[in-house]
Amino acid sequence: VQLQASGGGLVQAGGSLRVSCAVSRGTLSTYSMAWFRQIPGKEREFVAGITWSGRTTSYVSSVKGRFTISRDNAKNTVYLQMNSLKPEDTAGYYCAADRSLRTVVITTPSGYEYWGQGTQVTVSS
Repeated sequence: VQLQASGGGLVQAGGSLRVSCAVSRGTLSTYSMAWFRQIPGKEREFVAGITWSGRTTSYVSSVKGRFTISRDNAKNTVYLQMNSLKPEDTAGYYCAADRSLRTVVITTPSGYEYWGQGTQVTVSS
């Protein structure tokens, strides 16, 4: 499977942005998906995840109530809607996929087999 992230950009604090992750060479409906973010020199951080069924989602505490992960299996695409953005949300955002038919969201990078190339989100103050 291949993952292609897009939709990043520059936005002012308080603004919104939606990043997308298009899945190819595979069927999205059989993958658990997640978004991680990373700043140069720091470890990759879990942001949000959704199980293959879509029934369970999970978020890092710093984005709860502001970010929403969703999936559209018909379009083979996963989204991360980001509202009320803050300068500390600035990072490269990476989507990840795993074939395990889990019922819980894994929050560590080692839990995912496939990764996209990342899309940069920059929030100005």
